[in-house]
Amino acid sequence: MTDSLEVPVDGSSPATPDRRLRHGTAAFRRTNLALFSSGFATFGLLYCVQPLMPAFSHAFGVDAAASSLSLSLTTGVLAVAMLFAGALSDAWGRKPVMLASLLGSSLLVLATAVSTDWTMLLVLRALLGVSLAGLPAVAMTYVSEEIHTDSLGFAMGLYIGGNAIGGMGGRLIAGFAADHASWRVAVGVIGVLGLCAAALVAKGLPPSMHFERRRVHPRALASAFGGLWRDAGLPWLFAEGFLLMGAFVTIYNYVSYRLLAPPFSLSQSHVGAIFLVYLVGVASSAWMGALAGRLGRRRVLWTAFVIMLAGVALTASASLWAIVAGIALVTFGFFGGHSIASSWVGKRAGVAKAHASSFYLFAYYMGSAIAGSLGGFAWTHAGWAGVAVYVAGLLVAGLAVAAKLRHLAPLPVR
Repeated sequence: MTDSLEVPVDGSSPATPDRRLRHGTAAFRRTNLALFSSGFATFGLLYCVQPLMPAFSHAFGVDAAASSLSLSLTTGVLAVAMLFAGALSDAWGRKPVMLASLLGSSLLVLATAVSTDWTMLLVLRALLGVSLAGLPAVAMTYVSEEIHTDSLGFAMGLYIGGNAIGGMGGRLIAGFAADHASWRVAVGVIGVLGLCAAALVAKGLPPSMHFERRRVHPRALASAFGGLWRDAGLPWLFAEGFLLMGAFVTIYNYVSYRLLAPPFSLSQSHVGAIFLVYLVGVASSAWMGALAGRLGRRRVLWTAFVIMLAGVALTASASLWAIVAGIALVTFGFFGGHSIASSWVGKRAGVAKAHASSFYLFAYYMGSAIAGSLGGFAWTHAGWAGVAVYVAGLLVAGLAVAAKLRHLAPLPVR
């Protein structure tokens, strides 16, 4: 079934032969392995500090909201820098920008491990936001350009699955290392893993075959971004990215504080082990992405928010097992929703894929920076009940946007 919202805006002819990579070929498998590695590294480097926030509070004498700046500052800078990363990749090429981003980010994370004070740590984390910007938006553009439309949902889902494994692995490894050594060792280990992933991308990611080099013109860039807002669907998809990420990050930012404290009193290793539920994100991103490809994205997106709301309700329980199940549901819904929304952006944007992907991820990471930090005030003033109500509000807003997208009139064929 063809989704009526997914008519390309570039007017390309369906009769034009499409030689992009398709599922079942060796080239498709090599490409997805490299992209999976890049997704793993991106989320590992970015989110390794999340389970360490209570350790930062103890080491530097800061509260939960201030400690969350170790992540929110990075994602906020990342969001802004990503607006320009797509344009730079238009001029320099997709793979060179992705590789430089991954190498630089790994080195900055290694430097963070030897930070001597809180200000220095935050400066390095802000610089990490600049460095990381060259990978996520460009990787999504690479997938949209190089993968055949029949395999796009699966490939995007697998790339986002790499994000899920990286987010899980970074949190799990960091929590274990912090428990048995220190937070510095934890961050250093993640930096080394990032360098290993960069080597895999350098060797395994094929050069772009459908990339057309373009010069960067600031006026043209501003015009391209402005054009995105004239589309009837893209701004709402940007809003979905903000709300999905804001809700997800808030849950993960403050659940460590809850589980380390009585009555649970878990260790850092045990809290890190809970992040194994990220594995459901791998299944969700690929499965829901493929399901949306068959049934239409507008028919499936709303279910991601319903699943996340059910998960948030479970986290309000006093039972540890119910809390873990709730986190798993939140994770499943989040990665499924992100897979659908991000691939939908690529389909809507036509020749403006790089700019649209950059703006989607701007909204996505601003959700982490703004909503994630505001969740710290909910935790400080109302505990987990406050966090749950706050996140539920974000998800209800996302469900309303999904309903609007479902009923949006189709674009005319051009």
